[in-house]
Order: sequence, then C-alpha cells, then structure tokens
Amino acid sequence: MADLKTKRKASEDFEEERYTLKKTNPVVKVIVYAFLVFWALINLFPIYFMFTFSLKSNEEIFGKNVIGLPHDWLWDNYSAAMNTGDMKLYFLNSVLVTVSATLIAIIASLMATYALTRIKWKMSGMTNSFFMLGLTIPIQAAIVPLYVLLSNISKNPVFGKAFGINTYASLIIPYAGFTLSMAILISSGFMVKIPYDLDEAARIDGCGLWGTFFKIIVPLMKPALSTIGIYSYLQCWNEFMFANVFISDSVHRTLPVGIKALSGQHTTNWGPIGAALCIATFPTLIVYIFLSKRIQESFIAGAIKG
Repeated sequence: MADLKTKRKASEDFEEERYTLKKTNPVVKVIVYAFLVFWALINLFPIYFMFTFSLKSNEEIFGKNVIGLPHDWLWDNYSAAMNTGDMKLYFLNSVLVTVSATLIAIIASLMATYALTRIKWKMSGMTNSFFMLGLTIPIQAAIVPLYVLLSNISKNPVFGKAFGINTYASLIIPYAGFTLSMAILISSGFMVKIPYDLDEAARIDGCGLWGTFFKIIVPLMKPALSTIGIYSYLQCWNEFMFANVFISDSVHRTLPVGIKALSGQHTTNWGPIGAALCIATFPTLIVYIFLSKRIQESFIAGAIKG
C-alpha cells in the first residue's frame, strides 16, 4: 500500500512538473498563442466578411473590393433591408416563434424529465426510450407528414385558423417537438444527481407533487435551463425548411425566409441582403457573448453529471 501511494504521488508530481514546464516554456507559449490567434482569425473572418459585405455596393462585391473594407460605407443598406419586404415584421415573427418554442421546450422537458426520473411508474423506461428515439429522426424526414397533417388541420373550421398552415403554431409546435428529445437528454443528466432526500423533505414540509417540482427541482436546474434555452434558440432562430414549406403568406413569415425573398428574379442588390444576414446573425452572437460563461459552465456541469 505504501509503494502504491509513493508511485501515485510520484506520478502526480511528474504530471504537475510536466504541466509547469509547458506552462513556463516560452517557445511553447509562442507556438500555442500563434496557433490560437490564427484559429481566431479563421473563425472571425466570416463575420468580418459578412459585415463588410453588408456595407458595399454590387460593384465592390463582385470584383473591385471583395475582401477589403468598403470604399463607401453604405449604411443605407440596413435601412433598405428593414424597409424592403416587411423585414421588421419578419424579425418580430422570428422572435415570437423562437421565444415561444424555447419556453415550451424548457417547460415540457423539465416536466417530462421529472416524471421519468423521480416518479416510479410502469413503462417509464419505454417512454424515455420513445423520447430518445426523436434524436434519430432527421428533420427533413418529417416535412411531408407534418405538411399533410397541418393541411388536414387547416380544413377543420375550429382548429384550422389556430394550428393549420400559415399560422404561428405550425412552426412553434414542430420546433418545440424536435428540440424536446435533446432537452430531456440534457435535463436528465442534471436531475438524476439531485438527492431524493430533498423530495422527501419537501413532502414532510407539506409540499405536494407540483410544489416539490416548482420550489425544489426547478431552482436547482438553472444550469440545465440555460443549456436547453441556447440549444433551442439556435435550432429555431435559423430554421429555414419548415418556415419555407409551412408558411406561404407574408404575415407569418420568419426572418430566414424573408431574407430569401429579398433576392430578385433578374437583378439583385446584394448589399441589403448582407445587411439582413447581419440582422439575423448578430442577435445570436450577442446572446453568446453575454451568456458564454453560463453556457460553458452548464455544458461542463452536464458533462460531469452525465
């Protein structure tokens, strides 16, 4: 036993020494920082190109000044993008659909995970497997069945106007449904590690099933909430296929489909299209900048708990 402790201590000292050597070696530092700077430039270049693209004219975009900074900074491209084709309405539609689908995914996944992991009932394992089956179904395979279903619902005089084709629900419900499996998988990794003693203590204090869920479980699931929220946001905000197939009118059109509509049949002014792309992309970047620490902590916590 003493020899084992000695070997383990020597191994830990060696690992610490090796890490310290790498940490203090100036050559390694230069190589690492040079690689990181190079990698950062590669990842930042598309953002730079899109932003400069949005401020150029067609002459600069096609040949005269493809990569460089604009000679004439055409900020009017942004006003043209917002005032052409009801882009303001499309932006608000995207916000409405994304926020609604994200809230539904968060609430439904937490409730489903609570029922699957902390309540004993028959068929819970099979139900969990059924939810996980959703991870294997590509979104492309569901377009035709969903379109047929929504078309039939549209013929119903009661539910057609609320849940049929060309409604917000025709996007919100499928978006939430397709993020539900991953959301349950994420929240399960957190919830199974919450001690059952907390549930028992809450029941002793008079909390029922709903009180235990909302007062005990939900506050402890904040890291999972941020992870599910950002995942659902990324899935819904940039989604194009469902929005293009299920929405044919301009009233319920979302931002990705609205950007596609800016392209003309014969001639296209590409500057406003670049501006619209920036308007669609920058909210995601801003969200990540302000929530990057929380997102990283939640993913690390989920990896440890899972």
